[in-house]
Amino acid sequence: MLERIKHMMIKEFLQTFRNPNMRGLLFMAPMLQILIFSYAMASDVNHIAMAIYDLDQSPNSRKIISEFISSGHFYTTDYLQDEKEVKETLDENKVQMVLQINHGFGATIDSGKTAPIQIILDGTDSNTSMIVMSYANRIVQTFGNTELLSQRHKRSGASEIKGSFTLETRARFNENLEKLFFYVPGIMGLLVTLVSLQLTAMAVVREKEIGTIEQIMVSPITPVEFILGKTVPFAILSLIQVMIVMIFGKFWFGIPFQGSVWTMLLGICMYLGTSLGVGLLISTVSQTQQQAIMTQFFYLQPVIMLSSFSFPVENMPEIIQWINCLNPMRYLLIIIRGVFLKGSGLDILWPQMGILGLMGIIIFWMASRRFKKHLS
Repeated sequence: MLERIKHMMIKEFLQTFRNPNMRGLLFMAPMLQILIFSYAMASDVNHIAMAIYDLDQSPNSRKIISEFISSGHFYTTDYLQDEKEVKETLDENKVQMVLQINHGFGATIDSGKTAPIQIILDGTDSNTSMIVMSYANRIVQTFGNTELLSQRHKRSGASEIKGSFTLETRARFNENLEKLFFYVPGIMGLLVTLVSLQLTAMAVVREKEIGTIEQIMVSPITPVEFILGKTVPFAILSLIQVMIVMIFGKFWFGIPFQGSVWTMLLGICMYLGTSLGVGLLISTVSQTQQQAIMTQFFYLQPVIMLSSFSFPVENMPEIIQWINCLNPMRYLLIIIRGVFLKGSGLDILWPQMGILGLMGIIIFWMASRRFKKHLS
C-alpha cells in the first residue's frame, strides 16, 4: 500500500514540476498575490485631496484649516474663490472634499457659541466618503473640545474647566486598528483555498483527458490509495506556500504573530483536508477541465463572500448564518486571525479545528465513494 502511494506521489510531483512556468506560479505567485491583494483590500484612506473655501479669513478659520492639514490625512490642492469653483472642482474629480467656512465663523467662536462649518464630499465612492467624514468629524471634535475649551479656560482664569469630559479608547490585539492586520491573514486563507482547490480539482480530470485514467482503473491501486497519492503532494505544496506567505506577511507588512506556528500549521492541515477533499470531489464529477473550472467558480464565490473575509458573519441574515455553519473557510479565518493577532491556542480554537477535521473526513469519504463508483 505505502509503495503504491509513494509512486503515485512521485508521479504527481514530477507532473506538477515538469512545466518550468508552474514552479514560478507555485512559489512566486503567492507573494505577488498577497502583495497586490493586501494593498488593494486595505480600506485605510490617506492623502485625501481637499480644497479650501474660506469665506471668513479669520484666525480661527485658519487654525481649523491647519488642524486638517496637520492630521496627516488631508492635503490642500487649492483655495477656492466662489461656489462655481466648488462645483467645478468636485465635478472634475480634482478633490474628494471641500472644506467650506462661512462668514462669521471666527466671531461666533469668540462669542462662545457653536459655529458650523461645511464639509462637501464627492459621494460617488460611498465607502471612501464615509471614512473621510469620520476623519473630519474627529478633527472637528478635537478642535472644539480641546483647543477652544483651553482658550476659554485661559481667558476666564478659572481653576478648572467644568462640564467637559474625555473619552479614552483602547483596542486590544491591533492597537492602531490597522486594516492590513485584518486583511493579510484573511488573504492567507484565501490563497490556501485557491491553490489547494485548483491543483486538486484538475488532478483526476487531467488523467481523464490525457487517457491515463484507464491505466489506473486496471492497476491494483485502491480508491483510498489513489486519493492519498493525489492529495498529499498538493497538501505539502500548500503548506510550503503558507510558510512563504507567513514570512512575507510578517517581515514585509509587519503583521504581528502572537501565537504558535505549530497551532497555525495544525489548523491549516485540518482545513486542507476539507479543501483538498472538495477539489478532489469536483475533479471526480467533472469530465473536462472547463467543467472543473466552472464548478470551482460556483463553489468559491459563496465560500469567500460568506467567510467573514470582508463582511462580519453576525451582520448577515439569520438563515444565512445557519447555512454558513457549513462553510469551512469561515473556521479557517477564525483560526488564522486568532493565532496571528490574539495568540490563541488549542484551548480556544479546538472547536473550529474539530469541525474542520469532521468536514474533511466526510468530504474525503464522499470523494472516495464517488471514485469507486466511477471505477465500477
